[in-house]
Amino acid sequence: MALQNIGAGNKDDAFYRYKMPRMITKIEGRGNGIKTNVVNMVDIAKALGRPASYTTKYFGCELGAQSKFDEKTGTSHVNGAHDTAKLAGLLENFIKKYVQCYGCRNPETEILITKSQMLTLKCAACGFISDVDMRDKLTTFILKNPPEQKKGSKDKKAMRRAEKERLKEGEAADEEAKKLKKEAAKKKGSSKDGSSKISKKKANVSDEEHSPTGSQADQTEAPPADSDDDVEWQTDTSMAAAQQRIQEQLNAVTASMVMLSATEEKSGKSSPAREEKLKANGQGTGVSNSKESLVAQTNGVKRSNSKEKLVDAKESLADEIKEHLNKGSSVAQLKSFLGSISGTHQDIVDALFEALFGGVGKGFSKEVTKKKIYLAAVLQEDGSQLALLHAIESFCGKSSSEAVKEVALVLKALYDVDMLEEELIVEWYEKGSKSSNKLSPIWKNVKPFVEWLQSAESETEDE
Repeated sequence: MALQNIGAGNKDDAFYRYKMPRMITKIEGRGNGIKTNVVNMVDIAKALGRPASYTTKYFGCELGAQSKFDEKTGTSHVNGAHDTAKLAGLLENFIKKYVQCYGCRNPETEILITKSQMLTLKCAACGFISDVDMRDKLTTFILKNPPEQKKGSKDKKAMRRAEKERLKEGEAADEEAKKLKKEAAKKKGSSKDGSSKISKKKANVSDEEHSPTGSQADQTEAPPADSDDDVEWQTDTSMAAAQQRIQEQLNAVTASMVMLSATEEKSGKSSPAREEKLKANGQGTGVSNSKESLVAQTNGVKRSNSKEKLVDAKESLADEIKEHLNKGSSVAQLKSFLGSISGTHQDIVDALFEALFGGVGKGFSKEVTKKKIYLAAVLQEDGSQLALLHAIESFCGKSSSEAVKEVALVLKALYDVDMLEEELIVEWYEKGSKSSNKLSPIWKNVKPFVEWLQSAESETEDE
């Protein structure tokens, strides 16, 4: 069966992955009973993710003719003789109104009915919610015949979680069984050792009972002469003895202070031992605090200066790339120019992204789609895709909220042309959403796109 891309705007894209069968029609009957049968309507509706009754009813509403879809046989009839091209044009209008996302034009959407009986399209790729025009005649038919909601994904996730929990419980049970076996083996070993010791004790007791009394007296050991059990220790508490002890302690302290001062004069630095003694005596606290504050201030100044130098270097790098782009250089020339610039690969990617999209707010995704060919100049090395993702993250950190809202569309545009891989996007999102920058609004806007990638991957695994 011949296939074509979904949506007239994508008909020339050879790598577009959303496809549907070409429409096949057949004229049946004569006279007043003539009808047009859309032979493969079920296959077309399945590719679009909509019930075949919706497309058949839409043809009838637009042509002003009666239409009917038979659920049992799967046949779709529209009264009157109609050309295939005419019906294909009506199908294209149906796709624009009820299938494609109004934000990113992706056909992977779901029809939702709100509490106020309004129709919306929720995009699985970018998360955009499109409001359907309720003046169309087909909307009343959809409200009366709502689409079936997808329940399989949640059930599959629950089954996977239950399976993981079951495996964990099995592993825990195995570990407990191993521990019990080890404990039982230890108990057996200890019981054997205990029985051998008991048998030895019994043998010794029997030998002692049979030995003469004199030998037992000889075997008893006398207490050692040097034992200190009977010695009583006393401290002289007289006034003269106390003054003598104080004098000895003062002499030891002053001697150590003199030695420390002499070594400090030679080295020019104070030892930690002296500082501790000075602190204990209540001296030198102001000096140590002033030193610590001075060191902290100098460290802070150094950090701020290094940050300012880094920012200035990146800005100058972005200005150089922007000047080169303004000259109308090609991608090959830009690639050679970037290779001649000094700096890390991440700094060059950041500077290129800033030079291409600096100051862009609303319409950020459109600008990326236009200039994505220039981004390909830095995607030749290993780790370049991750560097591009970090560049997008840093750019969104200093951009307007309007640009940050379109970051999912930017990722999808780069993903569709294979400039970003699915695994790297998911890995970058999981690390970033748990890092110190987790409160950034970029992760909230990227989340729907990542969930769409993960759900699409799980569906392909299930198939």
